[in-house]
Amino acid sequence: MEHFYTVQGEGANAGRAAYFLRLAGCDVGCPWCDVKESWETKPYQRYTAHELCTYVKNAGAANVVVTGGEPCMYPLAPLTEELGKLSVDRWLETSGSYPITGTWEWVVVSPKRRKSCLPESLLRADELKLVIVRKADLDWALELQMQVNRDCRLYLQPEWERQDEVLPLLLHFVKKYPQFSISLQQHKYMGVP
Repeated sequence: MEHFYTVQGEGANAGRAAYFLRLAGCDVGCPWCDVKESWETKPYQRYTAHELCTYVKNAGAANVVVTGGEPCMYPLAPLTEELGKLSVDRWLETSGSYPITGTWEWVVVSPKRRKSCLPESLLRADELKLVIVRKADLDWALELQMQVNRDCRLYLQPEWERQDEVLPLLLHFVKKYPQFSISLQQHKYMGVP
């Protein structure tokens, strides 16, 4: 769908430069999605793994984020194999609703209530990121933390349009449950994609 070099704005790698490869196609359909144009696949130019790697190489990027849409709808091993030839760190962002394929240095699983997350995706996660829309989502966060591996980093991200009401809930929650951290969409504050 699109590719660009910017700064990761969320989670454990926030603030680090990364080349983004956003793949089109998503069947989750979150109403608060900030990239709804990524849901469809038809209107976008298609790239080979080699072509995408050429963009990454020309940018001089050390980190690559593969995101969507839902990137795991596709077999990702050919892409991660090509990226591996560049000696870049490969980061994946997925809802976890499809099997994770390919080789990754960092996997962010961001489950959505609208589509079940696979147990094996939760176990593979280096980072669990939950977009918090309402207070009930915090109970869900407590349930999901029991399903990830012991070393998984736990992040709660207020839904952008509801920050004023959700952020105070998160501030209280992380004090009570210090294993969780708050992730803000820093790229939006910086005005970058």
